[in-house]
Amino acid sequence: MDEVPYPVQFSVDYPDRPLNRLTTFFRIFMVIPIAIVLGFVSGGAWQWTNGNGAMGSAAGAGGLLFLAPLVMILFRQKYPRWWFDWNLELQRFSNRVGAYLALLDDRYPATDDHQSVHLDYPYPDAVRDLNRWLPLVKWFLAIPHYVVLFFLDIAAIVVVIVAWFVIVFTGQYPRGMFDFVVGVGRWHNRVVAYAFTLATDRYPPFRLAP
Repeated sequence: MDEVPYPVQFSVDYPDRPLNRLTTFFRIFMVIPIAIVLGFVSGGAWQWTNGNGAMGSAAGAGGLLFLAPLVMILFRQKYPRWWFDWNLELQRFSNRVGAYLALLDDRYPATDDHQSVHLDYPYPDAVRDLNRWLPLVKWFLAIPHYVVLFFLDIAAIVVVIVAWFVIVFTGQYPRGMFDFVVGVGRWHNRVVAYAFTLATDRYPPFRLAP
């Protein structure tokens, strides 16, 4: 009997072509503008002090919706579709920026086009598919994943640094390194969809593969 696929599907098209070495070399700087845009969309606050000692601040609005869907699922057994769509699209945008920073694609991240980064999970029926009490503890149940991902993230950073040198000199992203970095991203997206966007009650698998 075939295993039912996990509902959170994530992939990045392998760039079977020479990557742009120049933009790869300066990637850490080139990502800054779109990272600022992502920061504004995701929410955040910044403060600074000028030479006269006066303090200024700026704030962004947005971010993944967690508490609002939790309350709606808990008390109304309802997950408003537009909240779900916001979470999914924000997660997709974040992944495009992350894929660009991780050198998985040399095309500048779009704010709306999916490009080579694919993330999808189905809209849940809150009554049929979601346990109304489980969102209260999902973040806690996912703790083992946080521990594993901490070490996987360190490994992924090392792999990306090595891949940076390889791409700068050869224009190619070694396929094994590419698949590993994508696998870590896949694992992250499963945990986020389970514990924070509350899109599924199926516990994320401990694996990098699809």
